[in-house]
Amino acid sequence: MATSCSTLFLHSPPLRSSSPISLFPLRSKRSFRIFSKLPLNDNEDHDNPLLPPFFSVKPFFLLCTSVALSFSLFAVSPAIESASAFVVATPRKLQTDELATVRLFQENTPSVVYITNLAVRQDAFTLDVLEVPQGSGSGFVWDKQGHIVTNYHVIRGASDLRVTLADQSTYDAKVVGFDQDKDVAVLHIDAPNKKLRPIPVGVSADLLVGQKVFAIGNPFGLDHTLTTGVISGLRREISSAATGRPIQDVIQTDAAINPGNSGGPLLDSSGTLIGINTAIYSPSGASSGVGFSIPVDTVGGIVDQLVRFGKVTRPILGIKFAPDQSVEQLGVSGVLVLDAPPSGPAGKAGLQSTKRDGYGRLILGDIITSVNGTKVSNGSDLYRILDQCKVGDEVSVEVLRGDHKEKISVTLEPKPDES
Repeated sequence: MATSCSTLFLHSPPLRSSSPISLFPLRSKRSFRIFSKLPLNDNEDHDNPLLPPFFSVKPFFLLCTSVALSFSLFAVSPAIESASAFVVATPRKLQTDELATVRLFQENTPSVVYITNLAVRQDAFTLDVLEVPQGSGSGFVWDKQGHIVTNYHVIRGASDLRVTLADQSTYDAKVVGFDQDKDVAVLHIDAPNKKLRPIPVGVSADLLVGQKVFAIGNPFGLDHTLTTGVISGLRREISSAATGRPIQDVIQTDAAINPGNSGGPLLDSSGTLIGINTAIYSPSGASSGVGFSIPVDTVGGIVDQLVRFGKVTRPILGIKFAPDQSVEQLGVSGVLVLDAPPSGPAGKAGLQSTKRDGYGRLILGDIITSVNGTKVSNGSDLYRILDQCKVGDEVSVEVLRGDHKEKISVTLEPKPDES
Protein backbone atom coordinates (compact mmCIF):
# COMPACT_ATOMS: atom_id res chain seq x y z
CA MET A 1 0.00 0.00 0.00
CA ALA A 2 1.36 3.37 -0.87
CA THR A 3 2.11 5.47 2.17
CA SER A 4 1.24 9.13 1.73
CA CYS A 5 -0.40 11.85 3.73
CA SER A 6 -3.52 11.69 1.57
CA THR A 7 -3.79 7.97 1.89
CA LEU A 8 -3.40 8.23 5.62
CA PHE A 9 -6.32 10.61 5.87
CA LEU A 10 -8.48 8.55 3.54
CA HIS A 11 -7.91 5.34 5.43
CA SER A 12 -8.39 6.66 8.92
CA PRO A 13 -10.79 4.76 11.17
CA PRO A 14 -14.39 5.96 11.07
CA LEU A 15 -15.57 8.62 13.50
CA ARG A 16 -18.52 8.17 15.76
CA SER A 17 -20.27 10.72 13.68
CA SER A 18 -20.75 9.99 10.01
CA SER A 19 -20.53 13.67 8.91
CA PRO A 20 -17.22 14.65 7.35
CA ILE A 21 -15.21 17.71 8.59
CA SER A 22 -13.94 19.97 5.85
CA LEU A 23 -10.79 21.91 6.72
CA PHE A 24 -10.72 23.99 3.52
CA PRO A 25 -13.33 26.30 2.01
CA LEU A 26 -15.41 24.40 -0.53
CA ARG A 27 -15.31 26.88 -3.41
CA SER A 28 -15.77 24.39 -6.31
CA LYS A 29 -15.99 20.73 -7.15
CA ARG A 30 -12.30 20.71 -7.88
CA SER A 31 -11.46 22.14 -4.48
CA PHE A 32 -9.24 19.92 -2.45
CA ARG A 33 -11.10 18.43 0.47
CA ILE A 34 -9.74 16.75 3.54
CA PHE A 35 -12.02 14.50 5.44
CA SER A 36 -10.81 13.65 8.87
CA LYS A 37 -12.13 10.58 10.56
CA LEU A 38 -9.64 10.56 13.39
CA PRO A 39 -10.40 9.33 16.91
CA LEU A 40 -11.74 11.73 19.46
CA ASN A 41 -9.38 10.80 22.30
CA ASP A 42 -5.86 9.64 22.90
CA ASN A 43 -6.91 6.16 24.01
CA GLU A 44 -8.36 5.31 20.66
CA ASP A 45 -5.22 6.65 18.96
CA HIS A 46 -3.03 4.06 20.63
CA ASP A 47 -5.44 1.25 19.76
CA ASN A 48 -5.60 2.07 16.09
CA PRO A 49 -3.60 -0.50 14.11
CA LEU A 50 -3.25 1.77 11.07
CA LEU A 51 -1.14 4.39 12.89
CA PRO A 52 2.50 3.98 13.73
CA PRO A 53 3.21 3.54 17.45
CA PHE A 54 5.07 6.88 17.74
CA PHE A 55 2.36 8.80 15.93
CA SER A 56 0.08 10.93 18.06
CA VAL A 57 -3.08 11.63 16.09
CA LYS A 58 -4.41 14.61 18.03
CA PRO A 59 -1.26 16.78 17.73
CA PHE A 60 -1.01 15.85 14.06
CA PHE A 61 -4.61 16.86 13.53
CA LEU A 62 -3.98 20.23 15.19
CA LEU A 63 -0.90 20.72 13.03
CA CYS A 64 -2.83 20.13 9.83
CA THR A 65 -5.59 22.43 11.01
CA SER A 66 -3.09 25.22 11.66
CA VAL A 67 -1.54 24.76 8.23
CA ALA A 68 -4.96 24.89 6.64
CA LEU A 69 -5.92 28.08 8.47
CA SER A 70 -2.62 29.69 7.55
CA PHE A 71 -3.19 28.84 3.93
CA SER A 72 -6.71 30.31 4.12
CA LEU A 73 -5.40 33.58 5.60
CA PHE A 74 -2.66 33.75 2.99
CA ALA A 75 -5.21 33.27 0.22
CA VAL A 76 -7.62 35.86 1.63
CA SER A 77 -5.07 38.52 2.73
CA PRO A 78 -4.48 39.98 -0.78
CA ALA A 79 -8.19 40.50 -1.12
CA ILE A 80 -8.28 42.21 2.26
CA GLU A 81 -5.37 44.46 1.36
CA SER A 82 -6.95 45.26 -1.97
CA ALA A 83 -10.21 46.15 -0.30
CA SER A 84 -8.54 48.33 2.30
CA ALA A 85 -6.52 50.09 -0.38
CA PHE A 86 -9.71 51.24 -2.07
CA VAL A 87 -11.41 52.42 1.12
CA VAL A 88 -11.96 56.19 0.68
CA ALA A 89 -13.29 58.40 3.46
CA THR A 90 -16.63 59.88 2.58
CA PRO A 91 -16.08 63.60 1.84
CA ARG A 92 -17.63 65.97 4.37
CA LYS A 93 -20.82 67.42 2.98
CA LEU A 94 -20.96 71.20 3.53
CA GLN A 95 -23.83 73.49 2.81
CA THR A 96 -23.45 76.24 0.24
CA ASP A 97 -23.11 78.98 2.85
CA GLU A 98 -20.51 76.92 4.75
CA LEU A 99 -18.46 76.44 1.61
CA ALA A 100 -18.61 80.17 0.96
CA THR A 101 -17.40 80.92 4.50
CA VAL A 102 -14.55 78.41 4.24
CA ARG A 103 -13.48 79.86 0.90
CA LEU A 104 -13.62 83.42 2.28
CA PHE A 105 -11.39 82.47 5.22
CA GLN A 106 -8.87 80.62 3.08
CA GLU A 107 -8.61 83.45 0.55
CA ASN A 108 -8.25 86.29 3.07
CA THR A 109 -6.19 84.71 5.84
CA PRO A 110 -2.88 85.36 3.99
CA SER A 111 -3.68 89.10 4.15
CA VAL A 112 -4.08 89.19 7.95
CA VAL A 113 -1.00 89.70 10.15
CA TYR A 114 -0.16 89.41 13.84
CA ILE A 115 1.43 92.47 15.46
CA THR A 116 3.52 92.35 18.63
CA ASN A 117 4.11 95.55 20.59
CA LEU A 118 7.50 95.50 22.35
CA ALA A 119 8.55 97.88 25.11
CA VAL A 120 11.87 98.48 26.84
CA ARG A 121 11.93 97.63 30.53
CA GLN A 122 14.75 97.68 33.07
CA ASP A 123 15.16 94.72 35.40
CA ALA A 124 14.78 95.85 39.01
CA PHE A 125 17.56 93.59 40.29
CA THR A 126 20.17 93.35 37.51
CA LEU A 127 19.36 96.77 35.97
CA ASP A 128 19.57 95.09 32.56
CA VAL A 129 17.49 96.67 29.81
CA LEU A 130 15.05 94.14 28.41
CA GLU A 131 12.63 94.23 25.52
CA VAL A 132 9.35 92.63 26.57
CA PRO A 133 5.96 92.29 24.83
CA GLN A 134 3.45 94.74 26.24
CA GLY A 135 0.59 93.96 23.91
CA SER A 136 -0.48 92.45 20.62
CA GLY A 137 -3.09 92.93 17.96
CA SER A 138 -4.01 92.34 14.36
CA GLY A 139 -3.51 94.11 11.08
CA PHE A 140 -3.72 93.50 7.35
CA VAL A 141 -1.61 93.99 4.24
CA TRP A 142 -2.61 97.16 2.39
CA ASP A 143 -0.39 96.97 -0.71
CA LYS A 144 2.56 95.18 -2.30
CA GLN A 145 4.97 97.84 -1.01
CA GLY A 146 4.77 96.34 2.48
CA HIS A 147 2.34 98.74 4.17
CA ILE A 148 0.39 97.24 7.07
CA VAL A 149 -2.76 98.91 8.46
CA THR A 150 -3.82 98.55 12.09
CA ASN A 151 -5.23 100.54 15.02
CA TYR A 152 -3.16 103.25 16.66
CA HIS A 153 -3.84 101.86 20.14
CA VAL A 154 -2.24 98.55 19.07
CA ILE A 155 1.15 100.23 18.54
CA ARG A 156 0.85 102.98 21.15
CA GLY A 157 3.91 103.28 23.39
CA ALA A 158 5.93 100.67 21.49
CA SER A 159 9.71 100.83 21.30
CA ASP A 160 9.75 98.13 18.64
CA LEU A 161 7.15 96.36 16.56
CA ARG A 162 7.15 92.96 14.93
CA VAL A 163 4.78 91.70 12.26
CA THR A 164 4.13 87.99 11.74
CA LEU A 165 2.67 86.96 8.39
CA ALA A 166 0.40 84.00 7.74
CA ASP A 167 3.37 81.73 6.94
CA GLN A 168 4.80 82.52 10.41
CA SER A 169 7.66 84.61 9.01
CA THR A 170 8.41 87.61 11.24
CA TYR A 171 9.65 91.07 10.25
CA ASP A 172 10.59 94.20 12.16
CA ALA A 173 8.14 96.99 11.41
CA LYS A 174 8.59 100.75 11.21
CA VAL A 175 5.84 103.28 11.87
CA VAL A 176 4.98 105.23 8.71
CA GLY A 177 2.41 107.41 10.44
CA PHE A 178 -0.69 107.39 12.59
CA ASP A 179 -3.89 109.28 13.23
CA GLN A 180 -4.74 109.34 16.93
CA ASP A 181 -8.12 110.96 16.37
CA LYS A 182 -9.38 108.12 14.17
CA ASP A 183 -7.30 105.33 15.79
CA VAL A 184 -5.53 104.35 12.55
CA ALA A 185 -1.85 103.57 12.03
CA VAL A 186 0.29 102.45 9.09
CA LEU A 187 3.43 100.30 9.43
CA HIS A 188 5.99 99.17 6.89
CA ILE A 189 7.87 95.87 6.61
CA ASP A 190 10.60 94.78 4.21
CA ALA A 191 9.07 91.51 3.03
CA PRO A 192 9.28 89.88 -0.42
CA ASN A 193 6.44 90.81 -2.74
CA LYS A 194 5.45 87.17 -3.15
CA LYS A 195 4.67 87.00 0.57
CA LEU A 196 2.52 90.14 0.56
CA ARG A 197 -1.10 89.64 -0.37
CA PRO A 198 -3.09 92.90 -0.17
CA ILE A 199 -6.62 92.59 1.12
CA PRO A 200 -9.37 93.57 -1.36
CA VAL A 201 -10.83 96.94 -0.37
CA GLY A 202 -14.57 97.47 -0.57
CA VAL A 203 -17.03 100.29 0.14
CA SER A 204 -18.85 101.05 3.39
CA ALA A 205 -21.27 103.73 2.18
CA ASP A 206 -23.90 101.24 0.98
CA LEU A 207 -23.89 98.84 3.93
CA LEU A 208 -27.20 97.62 5.33
CA VAL A 209 -28.20 96.50 8.79
CA GLY A 210 -28.59 92.72 8.82
CA GLN A 211 -26.02 91.78 6.19
CA LYS A 212 -23.40 89.18 7.10
CA VAL A 213 -19.93 90.20 8.19
CA PHE A 214 -16.78 88.26 9.05
CA ALA A 215 -13.95 89.25 11.39
CA ILE A 216 -10.47 87.72 11.14
CA GLY A 217 -7.89 88.41 13.81
CA ASN A 218 -5.76 87.11 16.65
CA PRO A 219 -7.88 87.23 19.82
CA PHE A 220 -5.91 86.42 22.99
CA GLY A 221 -2.91 85.55 20.80
CA LEU A 222 -4.79 82.78 18.92
CA ASP A 223 -3.70 83.54 15.38
CA HIS A 224 -6.10 83.70 12.45
CA THR A 225 -9.43 83.24 14.18
CA LEU A 226 -12.65 83.69 12.23
CA THR A 227 -15.86 84.97 13.80
CA THR A 228 -19.11 85.72 12.03
CA GLY A 229 -22.10 87.92 12.64
CA VAL A 230 -24.24 90.62 11.12
CA ILE A 231 -24.22 94.39 10.98
CA SER A 232 -26.24 95.40 14.04
CA GLY A 233 -26.19 99.14 13.44
CA LEU A 234 -24.75 101.91 11.31
CA ARG A 235 -23.61 105.50 11.85
CA ARG A 236 -22.62 104.88 15.45
CA GLU A 237 -20.22 107.22 17.20
CA ILE A 238 -17.37 106.26 19.52
CA SER A 239 -14.52 108.22 21.05
CA SER A 240 -10.88 107.79 20.19
CA ALA A 241 -9.05 106.06 23.04
CA ALA A 242 -6.06 108.38 22.57
CA THR A 243 -7.61 111.83 22.21
CA GLY A 244 -11.28 111.40 23.04
CA ARG A 245 -12.20 112.89 19.68
CA PRO A 246 -15.36 111.27 18.27
CA ILE A 247 -15.19 108.82 15.37
CA GLN A 248 -18.34 109.06 13.28
CA ASP A 249 -20.19 106.60 11.03
CA VAL A 250 -18.84 103.58 12.92
CA ILE A 251 -20.16 100.10 12.08
CA GLN A 252 -21.72 98.11 14.93
CA THR A 253 -21.58 94.30 14.67
CA ASP A 254 -22.35 91.28 16.84
CA ALA A 255 -19.39 89.31 15.41
CA ALA A 256 -17.21 88.35 18.37
CA ILE A 257 -14.40 90.90 18.77
CA ASN A 258 -12.03 90.23 21.66
CA PRO A 259 -8.70 91.68 22.87
CA GLY A 260 -6.26 90.94 20.06
CA ASN A 261 -8.85 91.45 17.31
CA SER A 262 -8.10 95.17 17.25
CA GLY A 263 -6.72 96.27 13.91
CA GLY A 264 -8.05 93.22 12.08
CA PRO A 265 -10.33 93.41 9.05
CA LEU A 266 -14.10 93.28 8.99
CA LEU A 267 -15.22 91.69 5.71
CA ASP A 268 -18.50 91.42 3.87
CA SER A 269 -19.78 88.18 2.36
CA SER A 270 -17.78 88.75 -0.84
CA GLY A 271 -14.53 88.93 1.14
CA THR A 272 -13.86 92.66 0.68
CA LEU A 273 -12.76 95.01 3.45
CA ILE A 274 -15.51 97.18 4.92
CA GLY A 275 -13.95 98.21 8.24
CA ILE A 276 -11.23 97.89 10.89
CA ASN A 277 -12.24 96.21 14.15
CA THR A 278 -11.36 98.73 16.82
CA ALA A 279 -13.45 98.53 19.99
CA ILE A 280 -16.08 96.64 21.96
CA TYR A 281 -18.67 97.62 24.51
CA SER A 282 -18.23 95.23 27.40
CA PRO A 283 -18.22 95.50 31.20
CA SER A 284 -15.93 92.44 31.42
CA GLY A 285 -13.46 93.27 28.65
CA ALA A 286 -14.49 90.27 26.54
CA SER A 287 -16.93 90.14 23.65
CA SER A 288 -20.51 90.90 24.65
CA GLY A 289 -21.97 91.03 21.17
CA VAL A 290 -21.42 94.77 20.67
CA GLY A 291 -18.34 95.49 18.58
CA PHE A 292 -17.36 98.53 16.55
CA SER A 293 -15.41 98.92 13.32
CA ILE A 294 -14.10 102.05 11.65
CA PRO A 295 -15.63 102.19 8.14
CA VAL A 296 -13.28 101.61 5.23
CA ASP A 297 -14.37 104.84 3.54
CA THR A 298 -12.89 106.74 6.49
CA VAL A 299 -9.82 104.52 6.69
CA GLY A 300 -8.97 104.78 3.00
CA GLY A 301 -8.48 108.54 3.00
CA ILE A 302 -6.43 108.44 6.20
CA VAL A 303 -4.14 105.66 4.94
CA ASP A 304 -3.51 107.46 1.66
CA GLN A 305 -2.37 110.59 3.52
CA LEU A 306 -0.20 108.61 5.94
CA VAL A 307 1.51 106.73 3.09
CA ARG A 308 2.14 109.89 1.08
CA PHE A 309 2.96 112.41 3.79
CA GLY A 310 3.47 110.40 6.98
CA LYS A 311 0.76 112.37 8.73
CA VAL A 312 -2.86 113.42 8.42
CA THR A 313 -3.57 117.04 7.70
CA ARG A 314 -6.68 117.86 9.68
CA PRO A 315 -8.01 121.39 10.32
CA ILE A 316 -8.44 122.72 13.84
CA LEU A 317 -9.84 125.81 15.56
CA GLY A 318 -7.01 125.79 18.05
CA ILE A 319 -9.03 125.84 21.29
CA LYS A 320 -9.43 123.84 24.45
CA PHE A 321 -13.01 123.47 25.59
CA ALA A 322 -14.80 122.38 28.75
CA PRO A 323 -16.42 118.96 29.20
CA ASP A 324 -20.01 118.82 27.98
CA GLN A 325 -21.29 118.08 31.50
CA SER A 326 -19.86 121.35 32.79
CA VAL A 327 -21.65 123.36 30.12
CA GLU A 328 -24.92 121.56 30.82
CA GLN A 329 -24.65 122.53 34.48
CA LEU A 330 -24.50 126.17 33.38
CA GLY A 331 -27.83 125.72 31.66
CA VAL A 332 -26.55 126.63 28.20
CA SER A 333 -26.00 124.69 24.98
CA GLY A 334 -22.75 124.89 23.07
CA VAL A 335 -18.97 124.56 23.51
CA LEU A 336 -17.33 126.64 26.24
CA VAL A 337 -13.89 127.91 25.27
CA LEU A 338 -11.43 127.35 28.12
CA ASP A 339 -8.30 128.43 26.26
CA ALA A 340 -7.61 130.04 22.89
CA PRO A 341 -3.84 130.53 22.57
CA PRO A 342 -2.93 133.76 20.74
CA SER A 343 -0.83 131.74 18.24
CA GLY A 344 -3.78 129.53 17.25
CA PRO A 345 -6.51 130.21 14.67
CA ALA A 346 -9.19 131.06 17.24
CA GLY A 347 -6.85 133.29 19.25
CA LYS A 348 -5.83 135.17 16.14
CA ALA A 349 -9.50 135.69 15.26
CA GLY A 350 -10.31 137.08 18.69
CA LEU A 351 -12.14 134.31 20.56
CA GLN A 352 -11.97 134.84 24.32
CA SER A 353 -10.85 132.26 26.87
CA THR A 354 -12.27 131.51 30.32
CA LYS A 355 -10.34 133.32 33.08
CA ARG A 356 -10.53 134.72 36.59
CA ASP A 357 -10.69 138.34 37.60
CA GLY A 358 -8.66 140.07 40.28
CA TYR A 359 -10.99 138.75 43.00
CA GLY A 360 -10.72 135.12 41.85
CA ARG A 361 -14.14 135.09 40.30
CA LEU A 362 -14.60 132.94 37.18
CA ILE A 363 -15.32 134.81 33.98
CA LEU A 364 -16.67 132.51 31.30
CA GLY A 365 -15.15 132.64 27.85
CA ASP A 366 -17.00 132.48 24.55
CA ILE A 367 -19.55 129.71 24.08
CA ILE A 368 -19.61 128.45 20.47
CA THR A 369 -23.22 127.88 19.40
CA SER A 370 -22.83 127.32 15.65
CA VAL A 371 -20.28 127.00 12.84
CA ASN A 372 -21.20 127.96 9.27
CA GLY A 373 -24.83 128.04 10.34
CA THR A 374 -24.81 124.49 11.73
CA LYS A 375 -25.86 124.25 15.37
CA VAL A 376 -23.22 123.15 17.87
CA SER A 377 -24.59 121.58 21.06
CA ASN A 378 -21.48 119.77 22.28
CA GLY A 379 -17.92 118.87 21.41
CA SER A 380 -18.95 116.02 19.12
CA ASP A 381 -20.96 118.41 16.96
CA LEU A 382 -17.96 120.71 16.63
CA TYR A 383 -15.63 117.86 15.62
CA ARG A 384 -18.15 116.58 13.11
CA ILE A 385 -18.30 119.97 11.40
CA LEU A 386 -14.51 120.36 11.34
CA ASP A 387 -14.09 116.90 9.78
CA GLN A 388 -15.96 118.21 6.76
CA CYS A 389 -13.65 121.19 6.37
CA LYS A 390 -10.17 121.56 4.93
CA VAL A 391 -7.07 123.41 6.03
CA GLY A 392 -7.27 127.03 4.95
CA ASP A 393 -11.08 127.19 4.95
CA GLU A 394 -12.62 130.28 6.51
CA VAL A 395 -15.54 129.43 8.76
CA SER A 396 -18.11 131.64 10.46
CA VAL A 397 -18.20 130.92 14.18
CA GLU A 398 -21.16 132.19 16.19
CA VAL A 399 -20.41 132.63 19.90
CA LEU A 400 -22.34 133.64 22.99
CA ARG A 401 -20.27 136.32 24.74
CA GLY A 402 -21.86 137.44 27.97
CA ASP A 403 -25.50 138.11 27.14
CA HIS A 404 -25.14 138.69 23.41
CA LYS A 405 -24.10 136.73 20.32
CA GLU A 406 -21.33 137.53 17.88
CA LYS A 407 -20.10 136.07 14.60
CA ILE A 408 -16.36 135.71 14.11
CA SER A 409 -14.53 134.53 10.98
CA VAL A 410 -11.78 131.99 11.68
CA THR A 411 -9.27 130.61 9.17
CA LEU A 412 -8.61 126.93 9.93
CA GLU A 413 -5.03 125.78 10.31
CA PRO A 414 -3.48 122.30 10.22
CA LYS A 415 -3.13 120.26 13.36
CA PRO A 416 0.41 120.34 14.77
CA ASP A 417 2.59 117.29 14.17
CA GLU A 418 2.22 114.48 16.73
CA SER A 419 5.26 112.71 18.11
